[in-house]
Amino acid sequence: MSHTVMLQLLGLFSLVVFIGSLIAVPWLIGRMRPDYFITHWHKIDARHRRHPALALAIWLARNSIGLCLLVAGIAMLFLPGQGLLTILVAICMMDVPGKRRLLDRLSGNSHIQAGLNWIRRKQGKAEFVFENQNRDG
Repeated sequence: MSHTVMLQLLGLFSLVVFIGSLIAVPWLIGRMRPDYFITHWHKIDARHRRHPALALAIWLARNSIGLCLLVAGIAMLFLPGQGLLTILVAICMMDVPGKRRLLDRLSGNSHIQAGLNWIRRKQGKAEFVFENQNRDG
């Protein structure tokens, strides 16, 4: 594969990820409950108590989508797009060890809180409530 074709494919990928993030990330943020960052741990516990086959199917689907968003978010740190917000949404989707600590750290950052609530206000949704509102992390 020539370098020109590779650069064209990378440019196309960048454009698709950028446009996709402009649509998917705000939509996902708008679907989250205002108290998500405080109460979602209870939902995770309940999800793990479901039938093992259903729990596995949900785990696979959430982690697959989350992994795609995580890769896109990391790429957007270097390409155009909403990198940090996409990474935060990806972590919210996934069930991985250390998720709570990382999510608490990211959602405790006042700049990320402001970005999330700006998107919520644009959609006419209630702002998120955070355990440690406006704490830089």
